[in-house]
Amino acid sequence: MYNVVKAQDLRPKASTTAVFEGAGHGAGISFFWVNNDPGQGPGLHRHPYSETWLVVSGNATFVVDGIEIEAGADDIVVVDANTPHKFKNSGPDQLRIVCIHASPKFIQEDLEED
Repeated sequence: MYNVVKAQDLRPKASTTAVFEGAGHGAGISFFWVNNDPGQGPGLHRHPYSETWLVVSGNATFVVDGIEIEAGADDIVVVDANTPHKFKNSGPDQLRIVCIHASPKFIQEDLEED
């Protein structure tokens, strides 16, 4: 069996982020397909599972357990379960990044305001 999902079906109205929650599609992972303007990104948070980021284009600054990490196009960053983290677009152009959650459902504890 297979399932084809169109990206435009995953974007809430007026959003540049596609949201794929695996449980609704028979998948064991979930992901955000993000397009962030310079300076944009989520606040500090954590998950009870690992998260993997694939930077498609642009530049990102991650803060993982208090350590700053720079990543650019084609870089992959992985964070362990329960590790506080956040990222933001640190470049002059749009950041395109896929945030892969090792869970069929999103579970997130926010640790600061966005």
